[in-house]
Amino acid sequence: MKWYSNFRNVKYILIAVAAAIAAASLIVSHLLVEDLKAEEVKKMQVWADAMDYLNRADENTDLSLVLAVLNGNTTIPVVVTDSNGAITLHRNIDISSGVDSLTVLMDKVVEMRRNKHIIRVDMEDDYLEVCYSESLILKQLAYYPYIQLIVVLLFFLVCFFAILGSKRAEQNRVWVGLSKETAHQLGTPISSLMAWTAVLREKYPSDELIPEMERDVARLQRVAERFSKIGSLPEPEPEDIVDVVERVAEYMKRRSPAQVTYTFNAPKRPVLVRMNAPLIEWVVENLCKNAVDAMEAAGSISIVLNQSKDKVSVEITDTGKGIPKSKHKQVFEPGYTTKKRGWGLGLSLAKRIVEQYHKGRIFVKKSAPGRGTTFCVELKK
Repeated sequence: MKWYSNFRNVKYILIAVAAAIAAASLIVSHLLVEDLKAEEVKKMQVWADAMDYLNRADENTDLSLVLAVLNGNTTIPVVVTDSNGAITLHRNIDISSGVDSLTVLMDKVVEMRRNKHIIRVDMEDDYLEVCYSESLILKQLAYYPYIQLIVVLLFFLVCFFAILGSKRAEQNRVWVGLSKETAHQLGTPISSLMAWTAVLREKYPSDELIPEMERDVARLQRVAERFSKIGSLPEPEPEDIVDVVERVAEYMKRRSPAQVTYTFNAPKRPVLVRMNAPLIEWVVENLCKNAVDAMEAAGSISIVLNQSKDKVSVEITDTGKGIPKSKHKQVFEPGYTTKKRGWGLGLSLAKRIVEQYHKGRIFVKKSAPGRGTTFCVELKK
């Protein structure tokens, strides 16, 4: 079952495409800003030439074109200083009321010189310095692509998580429907088996096989109950988790190959936890079955139950082939499996039961290839 892996691949492709679009947008915007900067430098050079022409003009010179050029600059901040550093002219610089205008202008000049935005205009026995800075429009254009990218990124994230949430909701509906239908289909044959075992007990009251059959039927009832509760929020009740886990350990010990040994360590009873016992049994059973599969039906499984002031942990350790560290979180994803036959739903459903239904945690505590695996289930007391 590879639909989840395919969805992840599509997710990575979308991220790569979004990154490429963002990079292209930044490059194009940068080139555009650089072109505008070059254009403003040319305009200031023309403006400085007009200043030079104005200073050299006499009473017979037509200044209409020069004044049109000088007055045409309505966007680029300019400060003109003489050879002594005194300010002779300024344009397009906002000075707030109540502020020393000379201080503001001198600070602007220092900044413009630091950025090397200076054009020197030589005269016969003196010179002027035309200091300028980038226009407000150019500065806004320089920052606009980043603002645009942030907005697009936020929009992309909202859409992505909305799609992901919708996908997960759809998947949940499928699993819930499958679970309820399984429970429903199991109901009729289980009822029939219960009736037949009752008939057999009346006919053969001393037969040793009938109690085993009754235990198996009761087991089927618990399995059907688990499936019926997957789709609804179960009501937790105070239960002794030691009894619950021990019951699963005993069941798995009888159903596992003889080469698999079990050890169970727990604190003194009772250890009360608010939980749905059939679902927690299913979680522990699923972890034990995975451990048996990982050991290829030969090895040891250790179940240790610990408690602290506010929580209880169940650690299940096997001597199997282990899990690479890079896969510790991936094993809980729907569809992930290393078996040739399997849906890859066991651990994902276990995670849902522990974390969504019981507000606990389930995680790989430690594991390495060839060194076995320890799964840990934490529940609040």
